[in-house]
Amino acid sequence: MNRVTYHDQMKVEYTFQLREVLDTLPDFCRDFFRAIDPNTSAKTRISYAYDLRVFFTFLLTCLPSLKEKTLKEISIENLDEVQAVDLEEYEEYLKAYYHKGELQTNEERGLKRKICSLRSFYAYYYRHELIRTNPSVLIDVPKIHDKTIIRLDAGEVAMLLDYIEHAGDALTGQKKRYYEKTRERDLALITLLLGTGIRVSECVGLDVEDVDFRNNGITVTRKGGNQMTVYFGEEVEKALRDYLEVRKGITPLAGHEHALFYSTQRKRIGVQAVENLVKKYASEITTSKKITPHKLRSTYGTALYQETGDIYLVADVLGHKDVNTTRKHYAAMEEDRRRSAAQAVRLREQKKQG
Repeated sequence: MNRVTYHDQMKVEYTFQLREVLDTLPDFCRDFFRAIDPNTSAKTRISYAYDLRVFFTFLLTCLPSLKEKTLKEISIENLDEVQAVDLEEYEEYLKAYYHKGELQTNEERGLKRKICSLRSFYAYYYRHELIRTNPSVLIDVPKIHDKTIIRLDAGEVAMLLDYIEHAGDALTGQKKRYYEKTRERDLALITLLLGTGIRVSECVGLDVEDVDFRNNGITVTRKGGNQMTVYFGEEVEKALRDYLEVRKGITPLAGHEHALFYSTQRKRIGVQAVENLVKKYASEITTSKKITPHKLRSTYGTALYQETGDIYLVADVLGHKDVNTTRKHYAAMEEDRRRSAAQAVRLREQKKQG
């Protein structure tokens, strides 16, 4: 029987999840989602669906013709009633609104994604001449301001790994037993993130069969579904081998036999659990930096770039499709390298004193 991977399972879950969301949207939306299916992931389509549901909910309060209507009763003709000023109000609405009694907020990235989702949506129906107007092109897409990259320095990395190895020394009772039960797993997981720069979603999706000690590589499934071998060094190898010895003593729940990393419930560990354990350990090392799995990825990318100076290599290993994405993240470091180049070349020999 063929092995069903984590990513195969997630595709099925996302497919059912998308159907549930689509059932809450106007029926004409299904044409758009069928059209984008070949070129987008299921997760992306779910994000689009959620974004559009927020938009349609806003329209119910914005357009006079929809005052007595429900979400499902919105028609494609109503899209032509929307003007650019309405979308500007929508952009303002997105900054803070309530959904099912809970406050929802969006900063720059959230705003940009929702406006881009809306642009794609309108473009499809306008291109197919199903609507007469496309006001989404008349409003500006929110600008994303670059933020300082938060990462651990070399000393903090060493402190983090040392702490995970020896945190049990200061614990007693149930906390000590829990720590001893998860020590090798946590050390292997965080060492792997720090030593390869893989995404947290790629990490939790790893199967034990994806680890190749002959070549010291792991097979990861990148965004978009492409597979790639990412190589690791001796420290990662040791941490993984130590954990795999412990893993042999775990009897997993049915359907989770292939997972590399298990939760304490003997199931494949989830993204949220990894985020929580990274936060837990990192908070013992630094209180001034909010460290997440993505910050460990940035830590690896920084170290690799400092060692090699090769932005294309960093982009390839991190799985960035566009090297400009990588360059944007490490622009400050490139500036430092350019500055150091000013002192690297001597035009004339220094005259000897005396």
